[in-house]
Amino acid sequence: MQLLSININRVSNSVSENEINVYEPEIKKHIESLYNKTGKGNDFLGWVNLPSEIDNATIKRIENDAEKIKKIAEVFVVIGIGGSYLGARAVIDALSNNFSSIISASERKAPYIIYAGNNINEDYFAELLELLDKKDYAIAVVSKSGTTTEPAIAFRILKQHIEKKYGKLGAKKRIIAITDKAKGALKQLADKEGYSTYTIPDDVGGRYSVLTPVGLLPIAVAGFDISKLIEGAKKMQAQTSPVIPFKENPSAIYAAVRNALLKKGKSLEILASFSPNLHYIIEWWKQLYGESEGKEGKGIFPAGVDFTADLHSMGQYIQEGQRNIFETVISVGTSKKELRIPFDNENADGLNFISGKKISEVNKMAELGTMIAHVDGDVPNILLQIDALNEENIGQLIYFFEMACAISGYILGVNPFDQPGVEAYKKNMFALLGKPGFEKDTEIIMKRF
Repeated sequence: MQLLSININRVSNSVSENEINVYEPEIKKHIESLYNKTGKGNDFLGWVNLPSEIDNATIKRIENDAEKIKKIAEVFVVIGIGGSYLGARAVIDALSNNFSSIISASERKAPYIIYAGNNINEDYFAELLELLDKKDYAIAVVSKSGTTTEPAIAFRILKQHIEKKYGKLGAKKRIIAITDKAKGALKQLADKEGYSTYTIPDDVGGRYSVLTPVGLLPIAVAGFDISKLIEGAKKMQAQTSPVIPFKENPSAIYAAVRNALLKKGKSLEILASFSPNLHYIIEWWKQLYGESEGKEGKGIFPAGVDFTADLHSMGQYIQEGQRNIFETVISVGTSKKELRIPFDNENADGLNFISGKKISEVNKMAELGTMIAHVDGDVPNILLQIDALNEENIGQLIYFFEMACAISGYILGVNPFDQPGVEAYKKNMFALLGKPGFEKDTEIIMKRF
């Protein structure tokens, strides 16, 4: 397994080496404070040592439960929102066949993973129930409290459905609760009903939880090797630890470059990939950085694009729109499969000049050509390289982004581990729905409309 590498040569037109290196002493202190638990949000630093400290008994139990689920379910429904599902989905999609949704269960050799509780759309729920009427399924409900609105609604609906379909006893064997170790509505319900449970560590926030049972159980049920995922994260933990020099620490370099670019007015970061499998890695990254940095009027706005598709939509803006943008590209070295472009006698499309080439070769030139064009258009580029899409490399990528995000948040002077702004919409929604205790808020809101 090769280590993830970072190339910052294409930011030199915007920031100098000195402007990046000036962050070295500050970042050294921030990494030490993460390990010593002396910085902001230090109650939520369990993720820092998680790859090297994860309990082997827990891994074995997850693998055993995953095998049990595979025997009884064609579909595994993961109920959660934000970090309670995005990490799992990011890893599963990165490693899955692009068309796994229409591949039969026997061909997949693992249940198809479906997500609920990440929206409150009536049609989505109705269509999900119509599907589950025809499929054998099991559920993982992920929530520390059990009262987060979207997943709580989803679980209420699916609990009723699964109990009707399999009976109370049968349903109990098909529901796993991933929740607080001792308190909360979901924990109380799980104890009462006798559901199998896993604990979300008190010191790990949702968006940093993919390497806990929150992410590991769905990933294992989907048929992927969670031990290799953890091993990759462990390698990156070692490569970003306090003993590693600044210039050899990819997370430190990434955090420094991002903040140096922000000082130059580059306040929007686009994470791009030329691999469709990485779409939900980008979505997970958006939550990680958006919730961690976006507070107190600070932070770099995280956006994402899927190339080459988005070159024909967002590409124009990236090339010639406002110049407050920089770009980070995740580049994958080798494809899992090989397919070459055929020769055509008619050559009506004029593409015989690339006949015989692997599609991956063409994609690589599109990647390089895009980066050159964007740099020429004053969009600095950071290049992240992994050699292939596999469990070890995705584990590396996850930990790399987590550590860089924590460092970057500390550079900004914010707490990267809370999300006070997330509650604002809930207060208004509860008031509008007439939740008891929100009467004054309801009155205030109604006067505004």
